[in-house]
Amino acid sequence: MDNKGILIVVSGFSGSGKGTLMKVLLDAYDNYALSISATTRQPRAGEVEGVHYFYRSNEEFEKMIAKDELIEYARYVNNYYGTPRDYVEEQLNSGKDVILEIEIQGALKVKKKYPETLLLFVTPPDAATLERRLVGRGTETPEVIRSRMLRAAQEADGMDAYDYLIINDDIEACRDEVHRIIQSEHHRCSRNVEFMDQIKAELKANLKGEL
Repeated sequence: MDNKGILIVVSGFSGSGKGTLMKVLLDAYDNYALSISATTRQPRAGEVEGVHYFYRSNEEFEKMIAKDELIEYARYVNNYYGTPRDYVEEQLNSGKDVILEIEIQGALKVKKKYPETLLLFVTPPDAATLERRLVGRGTETPEVIRSRMLRAAQEADGMDAYDYLIINDDIEACRDEVHRIIQSEHHRCSRNVEFMDQIKAELKANLKGEL
């Protein structure tokens, strides 16, 4: 079987719990690596280079773009954010399944570059639950919550581009479901062409002259 890791993109509505889901998944299983993004924004208090982000100047980031060193990138509020190719490929080659937590447009860019990428979309069981979770944070105004609900309605149109829909109702059940989906992907025939070719050749060699 192919021991190389799988590239996974996780997206979801703000308030879907995808960040919490990723945390409990990585805490429970040791075969996952959460991709670290590069950014041009300044580190916040307590953030560490190579742990939270790779911090780069505008000039350094634009050189990375020019050299095609990013799997995907975007610009938000005058800062660049992107996924460094070398870090991801190093983790994949070591056998880790690498998770990118990014929005829909970035996910589709990754899928275009890497067609075998597994796309997972996280959603609460219904719109009322999503709104209740956003309100429950206690950190956002009603106007911000309404704008997040509006954005969720727009993002919902992109759900059918994903491979699996993850309904986040119970966090532990959801975590285990995601783990099962990813592990089953390792057995997909299209991911094991080399192994299949090998066993075909062995069988033919074993039955040489009988076929």
